[in-house]
Amino acid sequence: MSDQSPPPGWTPRDPDTPEEPDPGPEHRQQQPDQNGHNGHSGHSGHTGKSGKPPKARRPRTGWRRFVPGWRLVLGCLLLFALLLGGALVAGYLLVDIPPANSAATAQSNVYLYSDGSPLARDGEVNRVNVPLSQVPRTVQETVLAAEDRDFHSERAVDPKAMLRAAWNTLMGKGKQSGSTITQQYVKNYYLGQEQTVSRKVKEFFIAIKLGREESKNNILEGYLNTSYFGRNAYGIQAAAQAYYGKDVGRLTTAEGAYLATLLNSPSAFDVVAHPQSRARAVARWNYVLDGMVKKGWMSQAERAATRFPEPGKIRPAAGLSGQRGYLVEAVKDYVLDRKILDDTTLAEGGYRITTTIDKRRQNALVDAVDEEMVSKLEPETRKADRLVRAGGVSIEPATGKVVAMYGGIDYTKQYVNNATRHDYQVASTFKPFVFTSAVENDSRTQDGRRITPNTIYNGDNKRPVEGSSVPFAPENEGRLSYGDITVNTATDLSVNAVYAQMVVDVGTGKVKKTALSLGIPENTPNLVSGPAMALGTMQASVLDMAQAYATLADHGRYTPYTLVEKITKEGDTVTLPDRTPLQVVSREAADTTTSMLVSVVDNGTGTAALAAGHPAAGKTGTAEQDRSAWFAGYTPDLVTVVSMMGQDPDTGTLQPLYGALGETRIGGGGYPARIWAAYTKSALEASDPLDFDLELQPGAAQSPPPPPDTPEESPDDEQSPGPPVRPSPPTGGQNNGGQSQGGRNQGQSQGQSQGQNNGGQNQGGQNNGGATQGNDAGTSQGADQGSAQGAAQGTTQGADAGADAGTTAGPQGLTQGGTTAGRRPLPEFVE
Repeated sequence: MSDQSPPPGWTPRDPDTPEEPDPGPEHRQQQPDQNGHNGHSGHSGHTGKSGKPPKARRPRTGWRRFVPGWRLVLGCLLLFALLLGGALVAGYLLVDIPPANSAATAQSNVYLYSDGSPLARDGEVNRVNVPLSQVPRTVQETVLAAEDRDFHSERAVDPKAMLRAAWNTLMGKGKQSGSTITQQYVKNYYLGQEQTVSRKVKEFFIAIKLGREESKNNILEGYLNTSYFGRNAYGIQAAAQAYYGKDVGRLTTAEGAYLATLLNSPSAFDVVAHPQSRARAVARWNYVLDGMVKKGWMSQAERAATRFPEPGKIRPAAGLSGQRGYLVEAVKDYVLDRKILDDTTLAEGGYRITTTIDKRRQNALVDAVDEEMVSKLEPETRKADRLVRAGGVSIEPATGKVVAMYGGIDYTKQYVNNATRHDYQVASTFKPFVFTSAVENDSRTQDGRRITPNTIYNGDNKRPVEGSSVPFAPENEGRLSYGDITVNTATDLSVNAVYAQMVVDVGTGKVKKTALSLGIPENTPNLVSGPAMALGTMQASVLDMAQAYATLADHGRYTPYTLVEKITKEGDTVTLPDRTPLQVVSREAADTTTSMLVSVVDNGTGTAALAAGHPAAGKTGTAEQDRSAWFAGYTPDLVTVVSMMGQDPDTGTLQPLYGALGETRIGGGGYPARIWAAYTKSALEASDPLDFDLELQPGAAQSPPPPPDTPEESPDDEQSPGPPVRPSPPTGGQNNGGQSQGGRNQGQSQGQSQGQNNGGQNQGGQNNGGATQGNDAGTSQGADQGSAQGAAQGTTQGADAGADAGTTAGPQGLTQGGTTAGRRPLPEFVE
């Protein structure tokens, strides 16, 4: 029979007796049990070594309830380590070294017009493998200094470098690679350039296996023979031929360092194809050589004596002749700059790239340049004609699509794309950005007047700018002085003095911000805040300017331009960047600027653009020393920028265009505007002319106030106010001054007779002061006597003033001709 008595220390419980409430911990500690010991909940009858019962664990409260204990953390870490180790072992066993990938026999890319018809194919792969023994030791060392300085001593993979590169990329320090040369070789030869996790994992394990199975020299040899160097050159031997026209065994250390530089960014660091990247390329080249010194592969004396080795000219494939090569290179730059694909991935080929280029409009642009300029060049008889270059870009402002581009005479003869280069000043085509910024910021003059098209400024030559910490007194084109004129007239005639003052009134920082908002890239050379920026000292490309003017044409709405409609490969479509339009300046600011640029075409320096037969707005520009001449113009639905440039074909230096095409000077209102008109007329031949739909700044359409010395009208002459009218065009007094009072007839007869008798027929007479000048602007250029006579009857330019390109306004011409009467300069003195 079992013992039913309770165990020692157990308090018997009478089922008929109700439970007493828990007296609480304090009382429990004081109540003795049956053995005379103080009771302890949960530990009755149990004591520690000291004879005292153990303490109860306090329950976690507050935030501590959510923090795992150290035992749990340690267990998780151990489990993770076991899983990671197992994954590494499994990956090493399961991933085999595959055969060579398709990049070893890379395909061509196919480029298509927007309608799907063929545009170009970018050639066959240029690759010649050479053994490592044929590569000079110093050339090998330049590659190691550029890409992996510890190659011979390190393992096949460097986890620390990979983590460091990933961290730097996440921290916004740019996309960086932590790959060793072994990993890069695996990617080049065995895998591909896809930026995927699976490819990275395979690369990791194959590199480990390859590092165990192949010698360092074999890996380096494979890397040198599979790397892409640009110019369609795969491998160090092909690169040596493409850049220096020699075999790899004859490369110098300096040349090897430049080829090693190209591995970082093959297209961008080609200083011939991309002269704007020269500074970055040279900096990378210096980095390579400095690395060789640090590793002891080159002495300081050798380093100091090393000079940058200029690479040779590009030798394009025959299939890229004409405009095709320019278009292909522009599309490649677009794809690479926006990181749609990287250099090596694109070079692998197999892509079908549908461009935005409209075949009909592309042909129209080429025909316009050929007919208006190229056909008139005579380089055999006129040396200056050898210097002439041209670039053009046409964009649909509503979509941002580049529909036509002219890069040069022929890509196989002149490989630098004139439409995308960044080494010529944009000149006065920058001035509209200053006015746009003035309206956008509600800017005022130094004396507090709001800046509108009718605001009066002093347009005298070399007038010192007021309110600037930088002394600046710009010279007007032709050294002409205009006195007090409106902003509208200053835009018509591209008066430097007015815009240099305006940019200070607005604020140079605000103007720069507006230019960037319109679409000018932030890294544009010489985009420096200062009074001189108003004159267009920055070096934006024709494409950049077309982008900015497209924003004005689309009422201040910025749509990033594109050259690509679609990219596919083996049925897969590549994701393209988002191009959501953005209102960057107010419609009022953009449209008021457009209204003044309409006046430039109707009455100013851009009248040649009227031949397009469509309402147009535009601005001319002539750069310092006449090295380039620009016309940037647009209709409501098409923006086109054309530039002529001077460059020595032998040395590549920028040169003035004086004497080109038989002209004394080349201005933006001449050949560039005529090319623009011929192209626009053809490009829009199937479209009805569209008028601009403009919303103007308050007060922009009002007539300007009369000049101070204009007699006030008597009350009897007052008429009821009518609708606002545009200021009178600067016709030299022909409209307001009258043809018989300082205008065409009297200007012609006075200038012709007085100039011929006193100033000579050629210099002050018929040619300069007579029929031609009197007809065009109602002015006369003669000797001192002719000047005096003209002072009484109209605006006069004497022989001395004509020689200096200055002006002297006669009182009658100023009074009856209005603010701008008699002030239109000779054609050769305007842009």
